[in-house]
Amino acid sequence: MIELDRLARSYGGREAVRGLTLSVPDGEVFGLLGPNGAGKSTTLKMLATLLKPSGGSASIGGHDLAAEADAVRRIIGYVPEGAELYEALSGEEFLDLVRDLHRLDPNAAEAVRRRLSDAFELSSELARPIGEYSKGMKQKLLLIAALQHDPKVLLLDEPLDGLDVSAQEVLKAILRERAAAGCAVVYSSHILEIVEKVCDRVGIMHRGELAMLVAPRQIASGETLSQLFLRITAAP
Repeated sequence: MIELDRLARSYGGREAVRGLTLSVPDGEVFGLLGPNGAGKSTTLKMLATLLKPSGGSASIGGHDLAAEADAVRRIIGYVPEGAELYEALSGEEFLDLVRDLHRLDPNAAEAVRRRLSDAFELSSELARPIGEYSKGMKQKLLLIAALQHDPKVLLLDEPLDGLDVSAQEVLKAILRERAAAGCAVVYSSHILEIVEKVCDRVGIMHRGELAMLVAPRQIASGETLSQLFLRITAAP
């Protein structure tokens, strides 16, 4: 579903992502890890068509990111880290906006929205202005917006930010459900204990490159994902 071939991105001569080659198939939850500045968010922004690659190529669902950006946007759901929302809108109005941008059938979108907002315990808050929301409520709204069009691919950058334990459990269940339905998920997070539980494979980025690719269950006996992460990212 997701194919990256020597994908690269530079900022003013500095290479943030260097020659990233990777495949994420349908039905896989893939963890993208790395220290701050490793290139994770830049990679996700390129996959979400918000940044143009400086080199290499990538495709999602057979659609080239550069040549078929609109087709890519129709099949992805993206939750960026630290997203800004239209605080004058109500939660319901924001979801309506996203629905209309995706040209969804209102009745079908409403059914999905109701199910997700109930699961995240946000239904009673949707009429309120987003400016009155807590950080966790905004994060729940972003997740619902990313899921209401039934995306084929989910790109999640620190999706647990601000979520309480109950909402975290809801999200983990949704990820398992979406993966079982054939959705490809790229999940970037610093909470390695959860990554270890929900991801089929993890890629550890270091200084813009993919330093290691491993399935959590294949990590050497006696070593945790956190220990592996620290060992890999401590390398010069």
